[in-house]
Amino acid sequence: MTIKQESVFIKLADQQTLHLRRIYNPNSQGPAVLFVHGAVENGKIFYTHSNKGLAPFLAEQGYVCYVADLRGRGESKPGISKHAHYGQTEAITEDIPAFIDKIAELEGKPPAYWVAHSWGGVLMNSVFARFPHYIADVKACAYFGTKRSLYNHHPKKYFQGNVIWYFLAPILANKHGYLPAKKLKWGSDDETKKSHYQSMQWAKKKPWIDSDDGFDYGAAVSEMHLPPTLHIAGVKDKALAQPIDIQKFIDESGKGVQDLRIYGRKHGHQFDYDHINMLTHPNAKADQFTDLVNWFAAY
Repeated sequence: MTIKQESVFIKLADQQTLHLRRIYNPNSQGPAVLFVHGAVENGKIFYTHSNKGLAPFLAEQGYVCYVADLRGRGESKPGISKHAHYGQTEAITEDIPAFIDKIAELEGKPPAYWVAHSWGGVLMNSVFARFPHYIADVKACAYFGTKRSLYNHHPKKYFQGNVIWYFLAPILANKHGYLPAKKLKWGSDDETKKSHYQSMQWAKKKPWIDSDDGFDYGAAVSEMHLPPTLHIAGVKDKALAQPIDIQKFIDESGKGVQDLRIYGRKHGHQFDYDHINMLTHPNAKADQFTDLVNWFAAY
């Protein structure tokens, strides 16, 4: 089966160009899927150029996959520097709507399925909160290791959360004008000072409120029925998204159908997954990727 990949670029008003990777089987025009990555990451968490990863796997099942690089990340241009003053507000109000519009333009209708890794799921639910008209177009979602606030007490959480993200990262972001996470080997991409600050506030159990305009995502979403969402946790994801953290996010994400599943050998799976390899390990195909395909098929 030939899986093809091509890049789609979207020009934004302020000299920014967004990148979408379109991954598809030319012989099968199924529904479109939007993928959004998390913090200090880019879209490559979902695919490789040699067709490994979740997006090529879904393309093999007939889905047309669109993997987003948020502003300044991945192949979106220009890359993040001290001159980048945007943050997660812009991702929610401008970038993700621009991706949806472009997919609708290319496919004739908006993406029917949404997939996120880590912080990407928070951004997606924030988009639903702010723009509820999107909910009607989305049949189901799948979030890998998505939490908003950190509730777990694992030592790794205190190191990665409290020491690195809350203490060291703001110092380095102030020093450089942005967070050089790639150079520090903290992730595969950098963060702007603003996006780091905004995500840090929400991770600290602060209210789910926009620091730019005071929009209350938590209040907006609490009464909503979001699309049916499969939440995927890894048994070795000790710091960033333990089941307790994901469950708290589920609890504050409205009234729709949400299913939390934990992946590891003790739950009958082939591997003990962590925050990253839940998307990159070869065994994921037989475990969470197959469950995701069944979840989408059910809706």
